[in-house]
Amino acid sequence: MQRATSVRLEQPDQPEVVALVEALDAYQKPLYPAESFHGIDLQALLRPDVLFAVARDEAGIAVGCGAIVLQDGVGEVKRMYVAPACRGRGAGRALLDFLEVQARSLGCREFVLETGYLQTEAIGLYERAGYERCGPFGDYTDDPNSVFLRKAA
Repeated sequence: MQRATSVRLEQPDQPEVVALVEALDAYQKPLYPAESFHGIDLQALLRPDVLFAVARDEAGIAVGCGAIVLQDGVGEVKRMYVAPACRGRGAGRALLDFLEVQARSLGCREFVLETGYLQTEAIGLYERAGYERCGPFGDYTDDPNSVFLRKAA
């Protein structure tokens, strides 16, 4: 696979993007008990308070996706995923940076996220991007399977 060469806001209900979200679910769901799964579904990704971005390679193939759910000046990062063959080439960071810029332009003052403790590569990405560990936020409860992170916008 080639490097991601473009990131832009797109609709999440495109077949190749749906396939990325399904691949994320297929990867994560076996790792954690059902009560520790906090992904949002396709209908939620289509809401107007959600920024959804897709990273594409030089051939225009979707290689990654991610979303930020906006609420009261806070953006929750959701559904970040890069195809395994494309990892380590900057697509995840490009998605995260793009989404943060878009959210800031809409008044977002803080970013938060929840990820599984076994997602060490993702946690590393977020920490390199300036996210710091914190306690549960919003409707989340303390969960030994979850890592909560926060970053000022």
